[in-house]
Amino acid sequence: MANTLNQLRMMTTVVADTGDLNTIERLRPVDATTNPSLITKALTHSNLQPILIDTLAKHNNNIDNTIDELTVYIGREILQHIDGRVSTEVDARLSFDTEQTVAKALAFLQMYEQMGVDKQRVLIKIAGTWQGIQAAKILEEQGIHCNITLIFGLHQAIACADANVTLISPFVGRILDYQKQQQNRDNIPTNEDLGILSVKTIYSYFKQHGYQTQVMGASFRNVDQILALAGCDLLTISPDLIDNLRAMDKQIERQLFPDMAFATIEKQQFDEQSFTKALEQDSMATKLLTTGIDGFINAREELANKLQNLVNTNSG
Repeated sequence: MANTLNQLRMMTTVVADTGDLNTIERLRPVDATTNPSLITKALTHSNLQPILIDTLAKHNNNIDNTIDELTVYIGREILQHIDGRVSTEVDARLSFDTEQTVAKALAFLQMYEQMGVDKQRVLIKIAGTWQGIQAAKILEEQGIHCNITLIFGLHQAIACADANVTLISPFVGRILDYQKQQQNRDNIPTNEDLGILSVKTIYSYFKQHGYQTQVMGASFRNVDQILALAGCDLLTISPDLIDNLRAMDKQIERQLFPDMAFATIEKQQFDEQSFTKALEQDSMATKLLTTGIDGFINAREELANKLQNLVNTNSG
């Protein structure tokens, strides 16, 4: 019998949630996702220090431009170890600015092109604000594929599907964390896990109404959450949980099917006003979206500080 990871791969595209090149080479996932925290970890390797210094010099120590180029550099390096796509995150400070998000995405793709990377192998990763989703709509119309992240509510997912976004990333683990805190519970079984139920509802809604947007469950806290979503279009999983799945020989069954009727929900549509109202009425989605964006911004600032320290060290 195949190990649990290989069984899962027969039902779902497994994506590695890491920017570490050695780990990606070892795991050989189809796709990979990155964010500033993962890029910061990837760039801590001593063998990359010369690249950091050279990139800073190229941009006259402009930290923002350096981070953008390093982001694309790591993306290109990841693509050399996988057959699929890499998600490249737009600066989270632009999450509420449609025009600037589009501009940043186009700049990323231009850099990728200069490095010899086909845009079809890149997913532009954008936070699930109304402005971010509208930026993705503009990009998708130009044949540029997007991954809308920080999805915590059905209204976000529906807006993404109506924008013809390539895929969305509902954050399973963060929803569970919120649920535990609100319900003051340490352990919640998978059949009550609101993160799992959220993904199942979104997946069912998309299939029920014929949307092409794919669902990629993300932010897992344990193996049980992953196996409860076996059959989802994609699952992005941290290296430690991928290793756990590989070490298991548990036989698994598919949980999500394209023709499943987990939740029958009438087709809905949102404009900016109704989207904002739905978000305001969903305290969990509001809080987790806000804290998620703040977390990405803080991670970028951490990377910026590391680079500034490098500038100071080399100029001292």
